[in-house]
Amino acid sequence: MIVHFILHGETLESISEEINLENPKYLKEYHNQRCAREDYIRDELVPRKKLLIPDLKDIIEYNSRNDAPFKHPTLNPKLAFEPQILSQIYDVNINEITENEVGKKGNFISFTASLKWIKKDDDHHIFHFFKNNFYDQSGSKISDLATECIRSLNPVVIKTDSKGKVMNIGLKKETIDNFHSIKEKLLDLFPDKYAKIYIDEYEMAVLDKKLFDQRMRDDTFIKTYFAPVRNEFINGKSYVEQTVGEDNTSITIQQKVGNENYSQEISLLQIAQIPNSDIDFNGKYTLFSENGLIKNIEIKYSISRYGVKNVTNINIEQKS
Repeated sequence: MIVHFILHGETLESISEEINLENPKYLKEYHNQRCAREDYIRDELVPRKKLLIPDLKDIIEYNSRNDAPFKHPTLNPKLAFEPQILSQIYDVNINEITENEVGKKGNFISFTASLKWIKKDDDHHIFHFFKNNFYDQSGSKISDLATECIRSLNPVVIKTDSKGKVMNIGLKKETIDNFHSIKEKLLDLFPDKYAKIYIDEYEMAVLDKKLFDQRMRDDTFIKTYFAPVRNEFINGKSYVEQTVGEDNTSITIQQKVGNENYSQEISLLQIAQIPNSDIDFNGKYTLFSENGLIKNIEIKYSISRYGVKNVTNINIEQKS
């Protein structure tokens, strides 16, 4: 037995996690069976009071009961990915804000994303992806050019594994074969020399399959919608690797089930698991329980570096 003096902010849950005791109720039970009357725990822990902590032998015995709340099957769902019926349009809204000592500025981008399941190829799924109805608050010529370039490629072909993780992103053969004509139309629409530089670089990316795949994986919709949110849950938690920001900083995201009493829809709540404090991340995915398809996504993350804070809000919602 160890005598611990309770610190401000500590809970039965936080102390149990530190000592690897799976079910916090046994910490309270162990203490109350052995403590003095004045140290009895009724509800919350009281700072500076004594807490009697079980030794390793008792912890092993408690854990062998295998009744910790986080082990309940509803908190460890086996998420399916059955996209064979998928033919859906999503509203995508991206709000970006930059704050520094001078002030705050922002930009709002929206578009519709169409996603259609085409076929199953061995153990992989093939989708066609379209982007349309663009709106960019900045209203710059370069954004208009970028929009028209993206529209000219519809559809983009996405190949995933059996759990929805992206394996490859490419284009239909007809699009590549006809790219000379596509380029000529773009040059007619945007005849200035700076547009030609952009279009020439765009052509290089389109005709280089490896480069195109790499750049499209950074598309906000693709990397958010096809994030590996269906990874295995263990002890009420699942982990997702994701990138954020313009420099694609890699972070690990922890997922938990938002409401254990789910039926037709399941919500997954996300927080970042990172040692440094310059990135804050919160997300919520809502999936259909039966097939694991995504209904909507809400993500907010901020990156604070060198006196500048960049905040990004992403909202993806299935159109009815």
